[in-house]
Amino acid sequence: MLADDSVLFREGLASVLSAAGFEVLAQVGDADELMSRVKADPPDVAVVDVRMPPTHTTEGLLAAATIRRDHPQTGVLVLSQYVETHYALSLIEEAPHGAGYLLKDRVDDLDELVDAIRRIAAGGLVVDPSVIAQLVGRRRIRDPIESLSERERAVLTCMAQGRSNSAISSVLFLSEKTVEAHIRNIFTRLDLPVTGEDNRRVLAVLRHLSAER
Repeated sequence: MLADDSVLFREGLASVLSAAGFEVLAQVGDADELMSRVKADPPDVAVVDVRMPPTHTTEGLLAAATIRRDHPQTGVLVLSQYVETHYALSLIEEAPHGAGYLLKDRVDDLDELVDAIRRIAAGGLVVDPSVIAQLVGRRRIRDPIESLSERERAVLTCMAQGRSNSAISSVLFLSEKTVEAHIRNIFTRLDLPVTGEDNRRVLAVLRHLSAER
């Protein structure tokens, strides 16, 4: 299901997603109608704009949180015009599975959008790279992040986007053993707990990056 108050945007999004093989169950222009449609026929994934009528502030984000609470089997992908790290973190911290936050600019990359929706439907987490970059940029000069190599930072960014080791291997053209070694180094340098569960791993990384010093 798609929720955005721009008819042109949601019609265009529905068209490209249908062409990619998705079934679009409904297109709506406000959060109330979205909630009604989800209650009547829960989709695998709801794609929701952060700002919708009537106030164009956080209606979409609140609707996404409600869907995640009342319909845990439905994944939620929130789209935003701007990088708003607090929205991204609040979305995924309550229940670290089946959720994503992307900038609307990413919609232009159909492969990335399709991959994000499929990962969310499968219970994964997706976080826009711009959010990760901003979180990393907040860290102080003496932060352990500064001790990471350029390659380790690239791996860290992929981890925070919710990518598995095999996916990181493919994206960065590294062997899985090399990726595993980089991740061990990252966890050691950032003093993060090692866990085999991908979503918890993502959450640990994001919490570290967003922590106040």
